[in-house]
Amino acid sequence: MEPSPRAKVSVRALIVLAIVALCVYVIDQVSKFLVVQNLTPDQEIPVLGQLLQFRFVENPGAAFSIGSGSTWIFSIIGTAVLIFVIWYAPRIRSLAWAVLFGLLLGGLLGNLTDRLVRAPGFGLGHVVDFLQIPLLPAIFNVADVGIVSSMGLFLILTIRGVALDGTRHGHTVAEPETELDQAEISDGHLPDAGTPDGDSAPGGPESRSDAA
Repeated sequence: MEPSPRAKVSVRALIVLAIVALCVYVIDQVSKFLVVQNLTPDQEIPVLGQLLQFRFVENPGAAFSIGSGSTWIFSIIGTAVLIFVIWYAPRIRSLAWAVLFGLLLGGLLGNLTDRLVRAPGFGLGHVVDFLQIPLLPAIFNVADVGIVSSMGLFLILTIRGVALDGTRHGHTVAEPETELDQAEISDGHLPDAGTPDGDSAPGGPESRSDAA
């Protein structure tokens, strides 16, 4: 028996997921490389006045400098979530969900790379943060933006009832109200709009034949 189309892996969704993840990862790693090469720790550079500044810090914690001092715990959690995302990816057939998982995957890979390869050691590496805005007290990076954006998109898709296969929850086809409606629909005829039970409207063929 051939599997239904919805049971098959969506190659298009996987391609979108991979492209989004790769873009987030590359932008994150390139931006961190440029920051490390050109800025000194705690150096501030105004980009858009006070709205956006570059400030180079090395963060031993999680996203937005949360949980400093528990780097190895976040390394383990990040690796576990990364494995789950890769394992779960073939179930995604919605392009919107593919973008969501791509943002999450790229962000996780970006920060996990820092924790695995940067000083002071494997699994304990400090994450490079450099983006600062007035609305947030913490300094963050492109990977953090990807992770938080995926959470925002998750809320939007959940509220709208969009499933992983792209279908919308809560949308059902209206059922015929009467047996006559069912019979006429099955014969390929729709009930008259002006007569709910499908009776002929005044002046119709039956009315004219009676009058004659």
